[in-house]
Amino acid sequence: MNQKTTDQTQQTVRVALEARSYDIEIAAGLLARAGDFIKPLLKRPHVAIVTDNHVAKHHLATLQDGLKAMGIASTTTIIPAGENSKSFGRLEQLCGWLLDEKIERDDCIIALGGGVIGDLTGFAAAIVRRGARFIQIPTTLLAQVDSSIGGKTAINAAQGKNLIGAFFQPELVLVDTQVLTTLPARELRAGYAEVVKYGALGNVAFFDWLEENGADVLAGDAAAQTYAIAESCRLKAQIVARDERENGERALLNLGHTFGHAFEALTGYSNTLLHGEAVALGMVLAFELSLARGHCPAEDAARLRALLDAATLPVTMTRIGNGNFDADALVAAMSQDKKVKSGKMRFVLTEALGRSFLTDTVSRDDLRDFLIAQGALDKGAQNKAGAAREGSRQ
Repeated sequence: MNQKTTDQTQQTVRVALEARSYDIEIAAGLLARAGDFIKPLLKRPHVAIVTDNHVAKHHLATLQDGLKAMGIASTTTIIPAGENSKSFGRLEQLCGWLLDEKIERDDCIIALGGGVIGDLTGFAAAIVRRGARFIQIPTTLLAQVDSSIGGKTAINAAQGKNLIGAFFQPELVLVDTQVLTTLPARELRAGYAEVVKYGALGNVAFFDWLEENGADVLAGDAAAQTYAIAESCRLKAQIVARDERENGERALLNLGHTFGHAFEALTGYSNTLLHGEAVALGMVLAFELSLARGHCPAEDAARLRALLDAATLPVTMTRIGNGNFDADALVAAMSQDKKVKSGKMRFVLTEALGRSFLTDTVSRDDLRDFLIAQGALDKGAQNKAGAAREGSRQ
């Protein structure tokens, strides 16, 4: 790395929420030592593990052996990988399994996987027996720096992403950087978008560091990855401690997400577009909208685009599927965003790199015009023109 960082052996980030406080432990090889951290939290030596079929092949045995070495018995369920598992049906099945296994309120349910597993398992833990305890062991970069921290749990609905859920904090987050060696390159890049987000929204010094060292993070440099994860976790932990239930400042963590969730919805939450890829494009659009409204310097918007582009993340709509997104459909999807209040859409915009703010002053017409200027299709105008031509023939 080009700049000196702190000791990389192991880092601990505290999420300070009074009685609900917990630690994020970050180091290589934590999965094999998970029992050391988990045993002190248990009322009885028994846990339930929830994972998916992809993660199970690489990491389940290591976790089970690590727990067994500390005298902790475990029972496991493996669900299909993918965003489609964040559904009512899968939630019902998971809750039924936990009850069949006689998981008690004082027991710990372990989420071993990416954001889908963490969100689904956390929500199940929040509602089974009116609240059990759970532990996050995230296995993707995106989950390690974002979804495993802060207690947001949810499933998706037909109307949009993460619209049904609960705030429910974990007891512990174990971030084993070594698991990233089995992560596909595309997934690593998608998680890197969330890392960039932290610099873009509230830590310009970290953004500067990523411009110098981001390639090392993506190349698998252990020290660079540990530092990037720890810095990301620190910023999120600080914001969550000040605004646990997203009544104000925490909404800034959604930089790029209002746009990004709309693109995910229009691509059917499929492998066409990963969440981090959607956030990357969403951040570019948030900075471009800030620029168009006179808030953000053009140089900062260009720097963000360049950093994401260097990671081969999508920075234009043309890089997603066939690139044909309808402006009206995007606006409709964004109107379902969780930040909508009193019928007004709220956007995270920016004054500059590291300085973000919330606004509800972007009208639907202005948003539609902006999206068309950015390359979205104006199907409404096309349909009107087509109707006019048809009428002239009659």
